[in-house]
Amino acid sequence: MRTLLFFATTALVIPASGEEVTYSRDIAPLLQKNCIVCHREGGGAPFELDDFDSTRRKANTILRVVESRYMPPWHAIGGDIPLVGDRRLEESEVALFSKWIEAGRPEGDPADMPPPRDFPSGWQLGEPDLILTMDEAYELSADGPDIYRNFVLPTGLLTEKHIKAIEFRPSSPEVVHHALFYVDTKGRAREVDEADPAPGFAEMPVGEGTGRGLGGWVPGASPRPLPEGLAHHLPAESDIILQIHFHPTGKPEKEQSRIGLYFGDRKPERQFTSIQLPPVFGAFSGLDLAPGAAETVVTDSFELPVAVRAFGAHPHSHYRGKSLSMTAHLPNGDSIVLLDIPDWDMDWQEEYRFAREIPLPAGTRLEARVVWDNSAESSDNPVVPPVRVRWGLESLDEMGSIDLFVIPEGDKKQAAAAMKKLSTARKEHLVWKAGSHIIEPDKLALFGKLRDNAIARFDANGDGILGREERDLARKSLQAVLP
Repeated sequence: MRTLLFFATTALVIPASGEEVTYSRDIAPLLQKNCIVCHREGGGAPFELDDFDSTRRKANTILRVVESRYMPPWHAIGGDIPLVGDRRLEESEVALFSKWIEAGRPEGDPADMPPPRDFPSGWQLGEPDLILTMDEAYELSADGPDIYRNFVLPTGLLTEKHIKAIEFRPSSPEVVHHALFYVDTKGRAREVDEADPAPGFAEMPVGEGTGRGLGGWVPGASPRPLPEGLAHHLPAESDIILQIHFHPTGKPEKEQSRIGLYFGDRKPERQFTSIQLPPVFGAFSGLDLAPGAAETVVTDSFELPVAVRAFGAHPHSHYRGKSLSMTAHLPNGDSIVLLDIPDWDMDWQEEYRFAREIPLPAGTRLEARVVWDNSAESSDNPVVPPVRVRWGLESLDEMGSIDLFVIPEGDKKQAAAAMKKLSTARKEHLVWKAGSHIIEPDKLALFGKLRDNAIARFDANGDGILGREERDLARKSLQAVLP
């Protein structure tokens, strides 16, 4: 099997051999490019690195975290596709920090300093079309565990809108580790919120009309509009849900976040959707983490019924998530690793955007792999000694999946037809995955037998599952014998 590789090039300015490494010429540009978006006043990081003195004092800490690749934070390191905003340092850039420390941390000529970066004090994308603010501030104690909390922001819109971009602005960036945005068209989140006396609520309801993602925010991330011709559909009277991860700072804090919505002036030219594997964040994958189990694996695959172009991906798991990956197996035998996160960190959840759209023809098999570590040796395990963990909505439960964002190929009419085919295939896949969960226990054995018989009869390629064409053949055969 062949593997397609895509490479990006980065221009580097490295001192000539024997030339002394200085802060002004060599270190400051690296910090400006990769670090001070967070490590500045109001940037959310625990200390600042925007001048020589602060950087000199933290030099050993900087070297330790960049050599270990703990910083700058970037976890999607194993895929074949270049990603927008990749914060990783080149090996030669990491070496500059070591050489600078060995040279005694010289400042160098201030004239070599790069121009200071300009961080807008207002909305980075300009004045939003709609600004939504939490009804009241959420109070955090000085100490304690991290908190995940959901907040309902009613839009009050009387007509549908199309969202091109979302900008998130926390009032206290130091306490907000990350935030995710969802749309609720049924008012279910309001009902849960009203039942909780404190601002917001803990557990996100699951069901029709809830949970459709609109992206998210992490410290240092700049708001990015969707690709040209795309937009999120926002029905009239919908609510926006903010899911915020709070991290206590050692002193009491209050947070009252705002989001700015930027609308398109017309309906999007192209439709897009997401394919989530496994569906419903793995709810129907039989997830059961035994105490001490260092590697529990769930895989899922989905055959594309139509040609699409992939433009991004969003992974999700909880504390015990260990790794997540998605590979596209093309009909011609080639494979593309679309996303690979070998060391998952719940604290750094990001939506990844591909540097270019990736064409995936009909018949491509998408394969997702999610791994969890429930051992006592895992530094990310929130409960030690470990306990049995199953799928659930709370952060101490577990789940895991990857959303792949795709655009159907073709003109407007062809793309609309393709979207319907894709939607039908996703629903069939969900029903197939959910079979053992929605069938009554006394009929479960019969379902399993029928499933095994269907695979034995129609699995032409012997891969243990029924692909799209094999399912179509099975369905036609069944219809032929039914009255």
